[in-house]
Amino acid sequence: MKKLGILALSVAMAVGFASAASADTLADVKKRGVVRCGVDGGLAGFSAPDDKGKMQGIDADVCYAVAAAVFGDASKVEFISLTAKERFTALSAGEIDMLSRNTTHTLRRDASLGVDFTYYNYIDGQGFLVKKAIGVKSALELSGATICIQSGTTTERNLAAYFRAKKMDYTPVSYDTSVQTREGFESGACDVLTSDKSQLAAIRSDLKDPESAMVLPETISKEPLGPVVRQGDDAWANIVRWSLFAMINADELGVTSKNVDEIAKTTEEFQIRLMLGLEGDTGKSLGLSKDWAMQIIKQVGSYGESYTRHLVPLGLAREGTLNALWTKGGILYAPPF
Repeated sequence: MKKLGILALSVAMAVGFASAASADTLADVKKRGVVRCGVDGGLAGFSAPDDKGKMQGIDADVCYAVAAAVFGDASKVEFISLTAKERFTALSAGEIDMLSRNTTHTLRRDASLGVDFTYYNYIDGQGFLVKKAIGVKSALELSGATICIQSGTTTERNLAAYFRAKKMDYTPVSYDTSVQTREGFESGACDVLTSDKSQLAAIRSDLKDPESAMVLPETISKEPLGPVVRQGDDAWANIVRWSLFAMINADELGVTSKNVDEIAKTTEEFQIRLMLGLEGDTGKSLGLSKDWAMQIIKQVGSYGESYTRHLVPLGLAREGTLNALWTKGGILYAPPF
């Protein structure tokens, strides 16, 4: 019986490994002609449509970067808006090829959901948005508050842990989407809204009267946010990961969408030449064209361009934060080409 049990386990493991080895998301994406990318779809600065209907934000830019790497055309993306509750199910079920939806990397998610986090495009932390009229200046004054919160997020657990540790009470009011949470806050369902601080800045900017609310100084959690893929396809994970790394390396090396063509003509810098496909062939090992990274930079831009385009208008300065480059006091760091 023990031998039969071991044999059954071995067969199951072999089938599992064979299934994982046979996963070929890149081939599926090329056959389909678009990258299906799961996003929030309603969060300014991360992923939200502009007045022409084009999805904009730093999460959307990662999707565009992957499309530029795979097809040489950043526009070949199909955006699928997902709630926090839907996002991992959609990824696991194959409804999307990647998730780029201000999603926090945690051990529980890493080890139990069958997904792989690639890297981070924003390092954040949870905070509180309050109406100035209630006169609160610190999170320590929030005992007894009614707090609007988005369900299916790490925010819920962080909030419960923080209030328990501080021996304070609160009443949660849960919503499925960021937009609904903002509407609840604005309509008076609560006087406090909690989420990642970047999301609070986006929500505040969308209020009818942004000056009526303020973000409290406390940061109560670590929220490393970045794109996610299914487990079992390392080749696809490498493409998503290195598409983001290309944007970060371009930022560090001073290469932008505006100067990349001129730099390509004159540079002797080895790392830049590797990145732009002028020397060696980094694309070959990824299953991509030789100029895959150059296409990302030309069509989407460096990480710094993306940050300035989408987050600075929300009041999220980069200087002096964790999202600054490692050479400028932050922790943003990408491996070299």
